[in-house]
Order: sequence, then C-alpha cells, then structure tokens
Amino acid sequence: MAKNKQEKRLRTKRGIRKKISGSALRPRISVFRSNKNIYAQLIDDGSGVTLASASSLDESIVSGNGVAIGKAVGLLLAEKAKAASIETVVMDRNGFRFHGRVKALAEGAREGGLKF
Repeated sequence: MAKNKQEKRLRTKRGIRKKISGSALRPRISVFRSNKNIYAQLIDDGSGVTLASASSLDESIVSGNGVAIGKAVGLLLAEKAKAASIETVVMDRNGFRFHGRVKALAEGAREGGLKF
C-alpha cells in the first residue's frame, strides 16, 4: 500500500505506462504537473527521443489561472506538433487525475488539432 501521495501517483503511473507506449507515428504526450507549473512532452518511446515540448514557463504563455495556463500549454504543444508533422498522439497523464490543469491541457491540444 502506498505510504504517501507521491508513492500513490507513481504506482498509478506504472499501471498506466504498462498499457501505453509512444511511437514515431503516434507519440506519447507525457504531462507533469508541479504545484506552480505544468509541462508536456511528445515522446517517441521506440527511440527514446522527445519530439516536442511545451511548458507554462514559455514566454508566450501569459499569466492567468491554472486551467487557462494548462489550455494555453496544450495549444502551444499542438502547434509544435503540427510543425513536426504529428497529428495523432496517445495521452499519458503520468499518474495525475484527468482533472483541472491536466484536462485543460488535453482539451487545448485537441483544439489545436491533435487527435487522441
């Protein structure tokens, strides 16, 4: 049994990663959410390469509430994915609940044109 919040998230993460994997044609969106920022990467697990990344630390992201920033990061990631000619992805919420900033990031990526 998990002793604390972080161990519980890592246990959930292992269960998720058993089931999903990214490829060159359909990379994995890996989301990390800290207390202050949110980060997302498009990863090709076959070669272990990050194809594109976006975070709330980017200068083009203006300040706002957490959900609005999450959506802006999703849109930025979708824009970078389009530049790398990526259209379909698989979502890896990395053990975090699909709620709030993580959900907003996914919705922003969908609005930007990514399919998952």
